[in-house]
Parts: sequence; C-alpha cells; structure tokens
Amino acid sequence: MDLTHSAEDEAVRNEIRTWLEENLSGDFAGLRGRGGPGREHEAFDERVAWDRHLAAAGWTCLGWPEGHGGRGLGLIQKVIFHEEYAKANAPARVGHIGEELLGPTLIAYGTEEQKQRFLPGIRNVTELWCQGYSEPGAGSDLASVSTRARLEGDSWILDGQKVWTSLAHVADWCFVVARTEPDSKRHAGLSYLLVPMDQPGVEVRPIDQLTGTSEFNEIFFDGARTDASLVVGEPGEGWKVAMATLGFERGVSTIGQQVGFRRELDGVVAMAHENGAIEDPVIRDGLVRARMGLEVMRLNALRTLAGSSTGADEGPAASIAKLVWATWHRSLGELAMEVAGAPSLVADAPPYDLDPWQRLFLFARADTIYGGSNEIQRNIISERVLGLPREPRP
Repeated sequence: MDLTHSAEDEAVRNEIRTWLEENLSGDFAGLRGRGGPGREHEAFDERVAWDRHLAAAGWTCLGWPEGHGGRGLGLIQKVIFHEEYAKANAPARVGHIGEELLGPTLIAYGTEEQKQRFLPGIRNVTELWCQGYSEPGAGSDLASVSTRARLEGDSWILDGQKVWTSLAHVADWCFVVARTEPDSKRHAGLSYLLVPMDQPGVEVRPIDQLTGTSEFNEIFFDGARTDASLVVGEPGEGWKVAMATLGFERGVSTIGQQVGFRRELDGVVAMAHENGAIEDPVIRDGLVRARMGLEVMRLNALRTLAGSSTGADEGPAASIAKLVWATWHRSLGELAMEVAGAPSLVADAPPYDLDPWQRLFLFARADTIYGGSNEIQRNIISERVLGLPREPRP
C-alpha cells in the first residue's frame, strides 16, 4: 500500500481546498457542519442547492468515467477529495445514495438506455434516490426479502414493504430488490428494479428515532408500477447486482467519514479539558484508546481500498471495516457522555433539544445495525475468513 502522493495528487488537493474556501461563503457559509448523521433534516433545500453548485463545478461523481459525466479520478485523488471536503466541515451531501451507490451500479450493470436516462440526473442532483433493501423480516439477511414484483405487459407490479429506508420521504426514485420468480428461495429469483416514488401505490411513513428526527422511513408498495425495462441486470440476478451496490457503499467516502470522526474526537478531548474530566485517569485512558483506534481504522480502510482497486476479494475486508468503524463510533458516543458527566442526562432545551454529544450518543447506536449489523459482519468474518461452521439457517 503506497501512501505517497504525486505532484498531480497534490495539485488536486490544492484545487479542491481552494475551491471549498472560496465557495463555502456567502449564501453557503452557514451550511458548514450541517446535515450530519441524525441531522439530515437540517437546511435540506439549501444543501440540495449546494450539491448542485458542486455539480456545476465538476465536483460530483469524481470516480465515474468521463464518458458518463465523471472526472475519472483514481483512488488516491478521490480519497484526497473526501479528506479535504471533511476538513472544510462542508455540509453532508444529499445525493450520496445516487452518486456513490446507484450510479456505479448502473455503470457496471445497466443498459445504455438506463445510463442515458438516469446518470445525468444523479450527476446534476436533479433526481434523488433511496435504497429499498431491508424489510421487517429481512434486515441484514437480504436474501429473505418477500417484496414481490410480477411482470404484466410492459410493467412490473410491486407489492410489499421496505423499512429503514434513508431519505425515502424526499427521494424521486428507489432501487428495490424484489422477488420476481414465484416460489424462489433465498438468493435465487430476486431482481433489482428502479421504481418511481411519486405514484399511486407508494406510501412513505416516517420512523421516529431516538434523536427525535425521522430520516429513516417505511415504504409500502401496493400495486406500484415501474417500466418493464427498468430492471438492472437480468431478471432473477438481482442478488449479484445488489451485492455490487453494497461493495460501492463501502468506498472511498469512508475516508472522509473518518475525518469527521477525528473532528468529533477532538471535540470530546476539548470538552474534557474544559470541564476537568481529563484529570480522570479512566477517561484519559479512554481518549487515548479512541485516538489509537481511529488511526488503526484509517490505515485499515486504506489497505482495504487498495485491495479493492487491484481486484482483490473485498467482501470479508469490507465486513471487518464496517465492524471496526461502527463499534468505534458507538463507543465514542458513550465516551462523550462520560466526559460530559451528569449534564449529559438532561436535554439541552425543552422539550427535546439535544446537544451534539447527546445526538452522537443516540444516533451512533444505529451505526452497528444499518448497512449490515455487527452480528452479520461477525458471521461473514467467521465463515469466510476463519472457516468456522456456518450459522444454522431457518
């Protein structure tokens, strides 16, 4: 793993750093730090405008091939972008699901017609997407999905329910894993469909979270329709396509995520100095361990990304990375509460206004669940890496 940067890499760093300094000003100055986990509702329309501003300047879809509207940047340069974006405390992106998940999936598996129809809207942030994977009876076990779709004439007809769907209430489209072959089991008989959200037969219900916000949702499909041509890959091969999307989900943006983690940890350390908690040897030991864990996480992420760029099997490595960062971030929330002490037990203002550390503590509980729970990640590691017996299947 070569961590050195070329002159070209540093030129990209200087370009994006300068651009962010010049553009996170004026109408966009107040967006710094807005919209993070548990705060996706913050300044949403303004963040859409910011994303479109990024697109107009060519700072979206950096790794996409130039022929599909991207910049064709390599791994190191994409990492640099996400590092600088996080260091600038720029606002959370609203087009992440389309840009980082669906876009690369369409480039790899979509038809030319699908690419021409959907990639421009993703790149320009004129169409927002959500991910229709988990269900009440199929959370991390995606192969157990029961949402069904049947082909009638020139349309797929969908019936079923999805849950924990991030930002479904603002999305224009949803990519849905549905069972399209009657009586099929597990991984077989699934298809990957692109479904419009604004239509009869689609109902979105918000899920109230511990943070008091509702960026997660339930989606109910009751006779919802999508065009017969809007299946990505071949019908019945949805598992392969869905797994490819999950691989893209754990890409270079995780490096930027870790810069955000470092900022959070620095804030906890500063709080410990301000309120005297740093004098407690147990808390001081916890802060040191958190710093060490963050550095290990960064190096492991770079190693994983380097392996994926050479074609190595990243499935188990991605599971290790997810398990590490999710557990670390949850622990950071707990450490923040210890540092804050008794005031952490009281809302910042009535009726339920949380301070940043309370929000971190509560929302980070979800980190070990979404994107594949810790239990599932441990199963993958034990079975595929350690060769232990498989967990009994129902």
